[in-house]
Amino acid sequence: MRLNDFLAHKPLFYDVIDYERFPEAYRTIVRFLPSPKMIHLVGTNGKGSTGRFLANALHRSGKRVGHYTSPHILRFNERIWLDGSEVSDEVLERAHQKLLDLLSTEIAESLSYFEYTTLLAMVVYEGCDYVVCEAGLGGEYDATAVFDKVLSIFTPIDFDHAAFLGNTIDSIATTKLRSMQSIALLGKQKHSDVECIARTIAGEKGCKLYTLSECLTPNIEASALLLATKNSLSDYLRDNLMLAMAAYEMLGFEASETLFDQKALFGRLSRIASNITLDVGHNALAAESIAQNFSGKKVTLIYNTYGDKDYREILSILAPIIKSVEIIEVSEGRIVQRDLLESVLDELHLPYRSFDEINSKQEYLVFGSFSVAETFLKRMNVTSTMV
Repeated sequence: MRLNDFLAHKPLFYDVIDYERFPEAYRTIVRFLPSPKMIHLVGTNGKGSTGRFLANALHRSGKRVGHYTSPHILRFNERIWLDGSEVSDEVLERAHQKLLDLLSTEIAESLSYFEYTTLLAMVVYEGCDYVVCEAGLGGEYDATAVFDKVLSIFTPIDFDHAAFLGNTIDSIATTKLRSMQSIALLGKQKHSDVECIARTIAGEKGCKLYTLSECLTPNIEASALLLATKNSLSDYLRDNLMLAMAAYEMLGFEASETLFDQKALFGRLSRIASNITLDVGHNALAAESIAQNFSGKKVTLIYNTYGDKDYREILSILAPIIKSVEIIEVSEGRIVQRDLLESVLDELHLPYRSFDEINSKQEYLVFGSFSVAETFLKRMNVTSTMV
């Protein structure tokens, strides 16, 4: 069975996660998989852009590098990046057939969409020096946590996926931070408790923990500011850039402006037209970054959301920058019921209507989730996220 057909039979989301299934599957084939130096990215926001900054810099320095990220916006290939490009359909298909040969039929069929994709990426990354690997959900029990790591990077941690990670920063941060192994770098955090928890866990695990503030040098700060200005990066993306540069130096290299002179991963405050900005963020922390970026301005928000997100809080955070909301219809089972979303918009006194078309005289922000981004881009006849 070809890859697209094989994955089509696997649900993207689960109400219950089997935490033993993937480690057991991994143990059966680990001896056949490559063992590149693994850099593990865990956090609520900023994993994708931080990872792409770092992966690009390592590639430009002459290393063979993979970057595993999720989810994708338009094409599955976006998840598996190799040496500067998304992998081709042909490479994916060869890796898929090889992986099916390694796994028993029973195990291959039992793995979730994300679990199978994680192993598929590792097959693709044969011969890589480094792999920048982004966790999907949580940290300690995520499929990506099974790999030995040379470095764990923790981006900002905030409330998200409460059904799986808990309703407190303590429970969420603990689950994410327990994925650290030998050396860890903690990025700038909104909640002070996160660093306290990180230091406790690092002590228990014998892990060397460094904070971004401890690793910043005048060179990194000056270079990040220069590059952020040149590439029109928001403060949020500049923080991610500094985190990537600090990680690069922790790996034993010297960060330079040439290596890090790049745009962020598509979908992170991406300017896709003169009057349209798109961001795939879908939680309160992402909303805070967006609100800061558009402070003093008013935009038309093209929006929808999953029902399990705290969209009342998200919209409250965005309210100061919203002129009006245009609800885009998304064909996705997890999308919130229209009447529930409208009741929150009424409560916040935000005018709204259904999205129809772009008005060239208005400033738009497309925000809400990867599904919202995908739906919008397809309606605009955009076929690739490569920039």
